[in-house]
Amino acid sequence: MLRNAALRWPAVEFDVREVAVQGNTAVAQVIAALRELDADPHVDVIVIARGGGALEDLLPFSNEELIRAVSAASTPVVSAIGHEADRPILDDVADLRASTPTDAAKRIVPDVAEELVRVRQARDHLRRGATRLVERETDRLASLRSRPVLAAPEVMVSHRHDDVERLKGRSQAAVTAAVVRAADQLVHLKAQVRALSPQKTLDRGYAVVQLADAGSAPGVRRDVVRHPDQAPSGTPLTVRVAGGRFTAESTGGQEPAED
Repeated sequence: MLRNAALRWPAVEFDVREVAVQGNTAVAQVIAALRELDADPHVDVIVIARGGGALEDLLPFSNEELIRAVSAASTPVVSAIGHEADRPILDDVADLRASTPTDAAKRIVPDVAEELVRVRQARDHLRRGATRLVERETDRLASLRSRPVLAAPEVMVSHRHDDVERLKGRSQAAVTAAVVRAADQLVHLKAQVRALSPQKTLDRGYAVVQLADAGSAPGVRRDVVRHPDQAPSGTPLTVRVAGGRFTAESTGGQEPAED
Protein backbone atom coordinates (compact mmCIF):
# COMPACT_ATOMS: atom_id res chain seq x y z
CA MET A 1 0.00 0.00 0.00
CA LEU A 2 2.80 2.43 0.85
CA ARG A 3 4.66 1.66 -2.38
CA ASN A 4 1.58 2.07 -4.61
CA ALA A 5 0.62 5.29 -2.88
CA ALA A 6 4.12 6.71 -3.39
CA LEU A 7 4.03 5.73 -7.06
CA ARG A 8 0.73 7.56 -7.53
CA TRP A 9 1.73 10.65 -5.52
CA PRO A 10 5.43 10.92 -4.59
CA ALA A 11 4.80 13.67 -2.06
CA VAL A 12 2.43 11.55 0.04
CA GLU A 13 3.37 11.08 3.71
CA PHE A 14 2.27 8.25 6.00
CA ASP A 15 2.38 8.03 9.78
CA VAL A 16 2.40 4.27 10.33
CA ARG A 17 1.20 2.61 13.55
CA GLU A 18 2.12 -1.08 13.69
CA VAL A 19 -0.43 -2.94 15.80
CA ALA A 20 -1.65 -6.49 16.17
CA VAL A 21 -4.39 -7.26 13.66
CA GLN A 22 -5.49 -10.54 15.23
CA GLY A 23 -5.54 -12.09 18.67
CA ASN A 24 -6.66 -10.85 22.06
CA THR A 25 -4.70 -7.58 22.04
CA ALA A 26 -5.68 -6.53 18.49
CA VAL A 27 -8.78 -4.57 19.47
CA ALA A 28 -7.07 -2.55 22.19
CA GLN A 29 -4.04 -1.75 20.04
CA VAL A 30 -6.11 -0.76 17.01
CA ILE A 31 -8.33 1.50 19.14
CA ALA A 32 -5.32 3.17 20.76
CA ALA A 33 -3.66 3.83 17.40
CA LEU A 34 -6.97 5.06 15.96
CA ARG A 35 -7.49 7.56 18.78
CA GLU A 36 -3.89 8.76 18.61
CA LEU A 37 -4.09 9.43 14.88
CA ASP A 38 -7.57 10.98 15.19
CA ALA A 39 -6.17 13.49 17.69
CA ASP A 40 -3.43 14.59 15.25
CA PRO A 41 -4.68 17.60 13.19
CA HIS A 42 -2.14 16.84 10.41
CA VAL A 43 -3.75 13.46 9.62
CA ASP A 44 -6.17 13.65 6.71
CA VAL A 45 -7.37 10.03 6.60
CA ILE A 46 -6.87 6.89 8.69
CA VAL A 47 -6.52 3.52 6.96
CA ILE A 48 -7.09 0.33 8.98
CA ALA A 49 -5.45 -2.35 6.82
CA ARG A 50 -4.85 -6.10 6.95
CA GLY A 51 -3.91 -8.53 4.24
CA GLY A 52 -6.93 -10.82 4.46
CA GLY A 53 -7.06 -14.00 6.53
CA ALA A 54 -9.45 -16.57 7.91
CA LEU A 55 -12.81 -15.65 9.36
CA GLU A 56 -11.69 -16.13 12.94
CA ASP A 57 -8.68 -13.90 12.32
CA LEU A 58 -10.98 -11.09 11.24
CA LEU A 59 -13.19 -11.16 14.34
CA PRO A 60 -11.42 -8.20 16.03
CA PHE A 61 -12.67 -5.96 13.20
CA SER A 62 -16.26 -6.79 14.15
CA ASN A 63 -15.71 -6.01 17.83
CA GLU A 64 -18.31 -3.58 19.22
CA GLU A 65 -15.76 -1.45 21.07
CA LEU A 66 -13.70 -0.97 17.89
CA ILE A 67 -16.79 -0.30 15.82
CA ARG A 68 -17.93 2.42 18.26
CA ALA A 69 -14.45 3.97 18.29
CA VAL A 70 -14.42 4.14 14.47
CA SER A 71 -17.91 5.64 14.46
CA ALA A 72 -16.86 8.31 16.98
CA ALA A 73 -13.69 9.31 15.08
CA SER A 74 -13.75 12.76 13.49
CA THR A 75 -11.08 11.86 10.89
CA PRO A 76 -12.32 9.82 7.88
CA VAL A 77 -11.57 6.11 8.29
CA VAL A 78 -10.93 3.65 5.43
CA SER A 79 -11.42 -0.08 6.00
CA ALA A 80 -8.92 -2.14 3.98
CA ILE A 81 -9.10 -5.58 5.55
CA GLY A 82 -8.60 -7.38 2.25
CA HIS A 83 -11.23 -10.10 2.55
CA GLU A 84 -14.02 -10.35 0.02
CA ALA A 85 -15.85 -13.46 1.17
CA ASP A 86 -16.40 -12.49 4.81
CA ARG A 87 -16.91 -8.79 5.44
CA PRO A 88 -16.30 -7.54 8.99
CA ILE A 89 -18.67 -5.00 10.49
CA LEU A 90 -15.86 -2.41 10.19
CA ASP A 91 -16.54 -2.28 6.43
CA ASP A 92 -20.09 -1.03 7.11
CA VAL A 93 -19.06 1.58 9.70
CA ALA A 94 -15.96 3.07 8.02
CA ASP A 95 -16.30 6.10 5.78
CA LEU A 96 -14.88 4.14 2.85
CA ARG A 97 -14.40 0.41 2.17
CA ALA A 98 -11.48 -0.74 0.03
CA SER A 99 -11.27 -4.30 -1.21
CA THR A 100 -7.53 -4.52 -0.50
CA PRO A 101 -4.80 -2.29 0.95
CA THR A 102 -3.64 -1.66 -2.63
CA ASP A 103 -7.14 -0.53 -3.55
CA ALA A 104 -7.11 1.76 -0.50
CA ALA A 105 -3.89 3.37 -1.74
CA LYS A 106 -5.51 4.07 -5.11
CA ARG A 107 -8.64 5.53 -3.55
CA ILE A 108 -7.08 7.83 -0.94
CA VAL A 109 -4.14 9.14 -3.00
CA PRO A 110 -4.66 10.84 -6.40
CA ASP A 111 -2.59 9.86 -9.43
CA VAL A 112 -0.06 12.60 -10.13
CA ALA A 113 -0.26 11.98 -13.89
CA GLU A 114 -4.04 12.31 -13.88
CA GLU A 115 -3.85 15.43 -11.73
CA LEU A 116 -1.30 16.98 -14.10
CA VAL A 117 -3.66 16.27 -16.99
CA ARG A 118 -6.48 17.94 -15.06
CA VAL A 119 -4.22 20.90 -14.29
CA ARG A 120 -3.32 21.24 -17.96
CA GLN A 121 -6.95 20.96 -18.95
CA ALA A 122 -7.97 23.55 -16.36
CA ARG A 123 -5.11 25.81 -17.47
CA ASP A 124 -6.15 25.45 -21.12
CA HIS A 125 -9.74 26.15 -20.17
CA LEU A 126 -8.73 29.26 -18.25
CA ARG A 127 -6.47 30.38 -21.11
CA ARG A 128 -9.27 29.95 -23.66
CA GLY A 129 -11.69 31.75 -21.38
CA ALA A 130 -9.25 34.62 -20.82
CA THR A 131 -8.51 34.80 -24.55
CA ARG A 132 -12.20 34.92 -25.42
CA LEU A 133 -12.76 37.58 -22.78
CA VAL A 134 -9.88 39.71 -24.07
CA GLU A 135 -11.02 39.28 -27.68
CA ARG A 136 -14.60 40.16 -26.78
CA GLU A 137 -13.57 43.24 -24.83
CA THR A 138 -11.12 44.21 -27.61
CA ASP A 139 -13.92 44.02 -30.16
CA ARG A 140 -16.17 46.00 -27.86
CA LEU A 141 -13.48 48.63 -27.36
CA ALA A 142 -12.87 48.81 -31.11
CA SER A 143 -16.61 49.21 -31.67
CA LEU A 144 -16.74 52.04 -29.16
CA ARG A 145 -13.68 53.73 -30.65
CA SER A 146 -15.16 53.48 -34.14
CA ARG A 147 -18.18 55.55 -33.17
CA PRO A 148 -18.07 59.07 -34.62
CA VAL A 149 -18.07 60.75 -31.23
CA LEU A 150 -14.85 58.91 -30.27
CA ALA A 151 -13.28 58.52 -33.71
CA ALA A 152 -13.48 62.28 -34.32
CA PRO A 153 -14.46 64.04 -31.07
CA GLU A 154 -13.76 67.46 -32.61
CA VAL A 155 -16.75 66.93 -34.91
CA MET A 156 -19.09 67.40 -31.98
CA VAL A 157 -17.44 70.72 -31.15
CA SER A 158 -17.42 71.85 -34.79
CA HIS A 159 -21.09 70.97 -35.16
CA ARG A 160 -21.92 72.98 -32.07
CA HIS A 161 -19.72 75.80 -33.38
CA ASP A 162 -21.68 75.79 -36.64
CA ASP A 163 -24.93 75.85 -34.69
CA VAL A 164 -23.72 78.78 -32.60
CA GLU A 165 -22.61 80.68 -35.71
CA ARG A 166 -25.93 80.00 -37.42
CA LEU A 167 -27.91 81.10 -34.38
CA LYS A 168 -25.71 84.17 -33.99
CA GLY A 169 -26.32 85.11 -37.63
CA ARG A 170 -30.05 84.63 -37.22
CA SER A 171 -30.01 86.74 -34.05
CA GLN A 172 -28.04 89.52 -35.72
CA ALA A 173 -30.36 89.45 -38.72
CA ALA A 174 -33.42 89.55 -36.47
CA VAL A 175 -32.01 92.46 -34.44
CA THR A 176 -31.00 94.33 -37.59
CA ALA A 177 -34.45 93.80 -39.11
CA ALA A 178 -36.10 94.99 -35.89
CA VAL A 179 -33.89 98.09 -35.81
CA VAL A 180 -34.65 98.86 -39.48
CA ARG A 181 -38.36 98.44 -38.90
CA ALA A 182 -38.22 100.66 -35.82
CA ALA A 183 -36.21 103.29 -37.73
CA ASP A 184 -38.75 103.24 -40.57
CA GLN A 185 -41.57 103.58 -38.06
CA LEU A 186 -39.72 106.48 -36.42
CA VAL A 187 -39.28 108.26 -39.77
CA HIS A 188 -42.93 107.68 -40.58
CA LEU A 189 -44.03 108.99 -37.19
CA LYS A 190 -41.75 112.02 -37.52
CA ALA A 191 -43.25 112.71 -40.91
CA GLN A 192 -46.73 112.42 -39.47
CA VAL A 193 -45.88 114.74 -36.58
CA ARG A 194 -44.29 117.28 -38.91
CA ALA A 195 -47.26 117.10 -41.25
CA LEU A 196 -49.55 117.93 -38.35
CA SER A 197 -47.37 120.73 -36.93
CA PRO A 198 -48.54 124.40 -37.26
CA GLN A 199 -45.28 125.25 -39.05
CA LYS A 200 -46.17 122.96 -41.93
CA THR A 201 -49.53 124.63 -42.19
CA LEU A 202 -47.81 128.03 -42.36
CA ASP A 203 -45.37 126.68 -44.96
CA ARG A 204 -48.32 125.87 -47.22
CA GLY A 205 -49.25 129.58 -47.29
CA TYR A 206 -51.59 129.89 -44.38
CA ALA A 207 -51.33 132.68 -41.76
CA VAL A 208 -52.41 133.17 -38.17
CA VAL A 209 -54.08 136.54 -37.51
CA GLN A 210 -54.16 137.81 -33.95
CA LEU A 211 -55.40 140.99 -32.36
CA ALA A 212 -52.50 143.29 -31.65
CA ASP A 213 -53.02 144.87 -28.23
CA ALA A 214 -50.32 147.43 -27.77
CA GLY A 215 -50.83 147.50 -24.01
CA SER A 216 -50.40 143.81 -23.47
CA ALA A 217 -47.28 142.52 -21.69
CA PRO A 218 -44.79 140.43 -23.60
CA GLY A 219 -45.64 136.77 -23.62
CA VAL A 220 -49.37 137.34 -23.08
CA ARG A 221 -51.48 135.24 -25.39
CA ARG A 222 -53.28 137.27 -28.02
CA ASP A 223 -56.72 136.35 -29.33
CA VAL A 224 -56.75 134.67 -32.69
CA VAL A 225 -59.10 136.26 -35.18
CA ARG A 226 -61.58 133.64 -36.29
CA HIS A 227 -64.44 135.93 -37.46
CA PRO A 228 -64.51 139.33 -39.23
CA ASP A 229 -66.54 140.76 -36.38
CA GLN A 230 -63.50 140.43 -34.12
CA ALA A 231 -61.53 142.93 -36.26
CA PRO A 232 -63.67 145.95 -37.23
CA SER A 233 -62.13 148.65 -39.34
CA GLY A 234 -59.03 150.21 -37.81
CA THR A 235 -58.22 147.26 -35.52
CA PRO A 236 -54.43 146.65 -35.26
CA LEU A 237 -53.51 143.08 -36.09
CA THR A 238 -50.47 140.82 -35.87
CA VAL A 239 -50.08 138.40 -38.73
CA ARG A 240 -47.83 135.32 -38.40
CA VAL A 241 -46.67 133.61 -41.55
CA ALA A 242 -44.06 130.94 -42.25
CA GLY A 243 -41.25 133.47 -42.38
CA GLY A 244 -42.14 135.48 -39.28
CA ARG A 245 -44.52 138.19 -38.00
CA PHE A 246 -45.72 141.56 -39.24
CA THR A 247 -48.43 144.03 -38.18
CA ALA A 248 -51.48 145.09 -40.11
CA GLU A 249 -54.66 147.10 -39.67
CA SER A 250 -58.17 145.84 -40.42
CA THR A 251 -60.23 147.76 -43.02
CA GLY A 252 -63.49 146.27 -41.87
CA GLY A 253 -65.28 142.99 -42.15
CA GLN A 254 -66.70 141.44 -45.27
CA GLU A 255 -68.93 138.44 -45.63
CA PRO A 256 -67.28 135.56 -47.39
CA ALA A 257 -68.40 135.05 -50.98
CA GLU A 258 -70.56 132.02 -51.64
CA ASP A 259 -69.13 129.30 -53.86
